[in-house]
Amino acid sequence: MAARSNQVPEGEGGIEARDEPIVPRPTFGDRLKRWWREPRARRRLIWGAAGVLLLLLLVLAFRPDPLPVQTAEVAVGPIEVTVESDGMTRVVDRYQIAAPTAGRLERPSVEEGDAVPAGAIVARLTPVPLDPQEIARAEAAVSAAQARVTEATAGVEQAREAAVQTQRSAERATRLAEAGGLSQEEAERAVLEAARAEQELAAAEARVRAATSDLEAARAVLVDVDPEGGAGRAVVNVTAPAAGRILRVHEQSERVVPAGTPLIDVGDASGIEVVVDVLSTDAVRIRPGAAMRILDWGGNSTIDGQVRLVEPAAFTEISALGVEEQRVNVVGDLIDPPPQLGDGYRVEAQIVVDAVPEAIRVPSSALFQVGEGWALFVVEGGRAVQRSVEIGIRGITDAQVLGGVAPGETVILFPSDQLQDGSPVRPEG
Repeated sequence: MAARSNQVPEGEGGIEARDEPIVPRPTFGDRLKRWWREPRARRRLIWGAAGVLLLLLLVLAFRPDPLPVQTAEVAVGPIEVTVESDGMTRVVDRYQIAAPTAGRLERPSVEEGDAVPAGAIVARLTPVPLDPQEIARAEAAVSAAQARVTEATAGVEQAREAAVQTQRSAERATRLAEAGGLSQEEAERAVLEAARAEQELAAAEARVRAATSDLEAARAVLVDVDPEGGAGRAVVNVTAPAAGRILRVHEQSERVVPAGTPLIDVGDASGIEVVVDVLSTDAVRIRPGAAMRILDWGGNSTIDGQVRLVEPAAFTEISALGVEEQRVNVVGDLIDPPPQLGDGYRVEAQIVVDAVPEAIRVPSSALFQVGEGWALFVVEGGRAVQRSVEIGIRGITDAQVLGGVAPGETVILFPSDQLQDGSPVRPEG
């Protein structure tokens, strides 16, 4: 680098001119190199870096590991509250045929499962000789049977009038539903009432036939009774009061039976209903017309049904744990029962007591109580954030959320005591 010359002209101050070099200012790199050559500076830098590294290691060592958690997504969909219990099928119109009089029963010629028409002979009975008291009782039985025939005949007329009226109502409801003046559900209910009235009419007619058969059986006891006492040996034919199938044969062998002994059960196997016994605390929430689903009956499909009756009287039952429970029978009609479902079959029934078609729902396993309210954990940025939520109806697996979370958010299932607000988490599914 050429040195600048500071010359002072002669004669101006009398100072001799001389050249002086200009030293450049040190750069940052020069100062850093000079500082690095000093041993104490290098030691301070090394110790400082070691301290920062140690602090970082301590932070990493004492930082809590993320807790593995199971998660689920908040969804929107239908939710139901159901009552589940075991039940049993039974034939709607079931008739138990009993021995009309004491006598020797012949071996039955019918077998369980046989189809029989109304009035078919299902058993034969040879009465024993009657004494005067038995003759008086037989005459009284004839009078009672005649009264039952009269009563059943009147019931047929009432049932026929009700069937005609409900049929007209169903036709009007159908026309109104087609015109938009009535909901489809009310129209279907009217059609169901008409079908039920037809079944009641058929049952009333069957009761007339049963009462007539009882009258004939009671009169048969007095066949060949002579004025001086005793009775003849005429055979009494026991007939089926209605068409159907033989459900059960109580007496398989020939023997002497007293009057009133059950002989044969007859019923229409196509008319199946379900009887479900539930706790009385659950029965108060069930209403006639509620939807019913039949599960675990042996087939792969689910059978739909509808609650027809909640019996007004409860009964006491001892549970498997030895606890007395008050239970109530709930009777339901099956909409389309399969032909292989018979009388006395065990089933599992679900009865819907409340439902919301479109609800924000979360798994019930994500909820826990905080004081008087409910809360859950939401995953946000890899951490668990506790939120208070408002709960609506609760189903078996899901619960309706009225506020606190939004659809699409991720909630933590089965929160443990180790999980706190702000804890790091690692979702596993």
